[in-house]
Amino acid sequence: MSIDLRCFTYVNILQPQTAGFLGTVSQGYHPLENQSALFIEVSPGMDINIVTDIALKSTSVQPGMMIVERRYGALELHHEDQGQVHTAGETILDQLGVQQSDRLKPRIVSAQTLTGIEGYQSQLVNRMRHGNFLLENETLYVLEVHPAGYALLAANEAEKAADINILEFRAVGAFGRVYLGGSEANIEEAAKAALNALAQIEGRPNEG
Repeated sequence: MSIDLRCFTYVNILQPQTAGFLGTVSQGYHPLENQSALFIEVSPGMDINIVTDIALKSTSVQPGMMIVERRYGALELHHEDQGQVHTAGETILDQLGVQQSDRLKPRIVSAQTLTGIEGYQSQLVNRMRHGNFLLENETLYVLEVHPAGYALLAANEAEKAADINILEFRAVGAFGRVYLGGSEANIEEAAKAALNALAQIEGRPNEG
């Protein structure tokens, strides 16, 4: 089978805000705090149907989000048992005839830190977010990553590392984006954790 494995990443322990945020945008079975998750993105997009079929027939994982587009397809799976999630991932790779190392490495497209956010800008951000609020005078951090699916891992690791608010993350589409809010010091720690997690992922070169 000819399939392009673009994103393949485990999230071993979903943090409270990350899990809660997924519940606001997922149309399937919503994940819960402390569950494990797997996010996969493939091309062509229709092949995500095959990926879902393999996972659900071989394990008891639950699908939270399945996006089918012409070019890309994305799937989020979760379960309280990490073993089930990892077994689903291994079975998918085996039946597709690919390896985890065939995935694209994450590429940081842009990263912005804005301190002392003005009230009007915080209102604009809050209009588009599905997560927590950005307050006036807080610090806003925006990370853009390719492929999009790695935004989930980045948001989860940021929340794990510091007391920040997840405003929004978009893990589907051409690029993934993570929006975080909080104090300047906490945002700095969260950003370091997110970037470090992405830097440790091995895969095919992704030079853009």
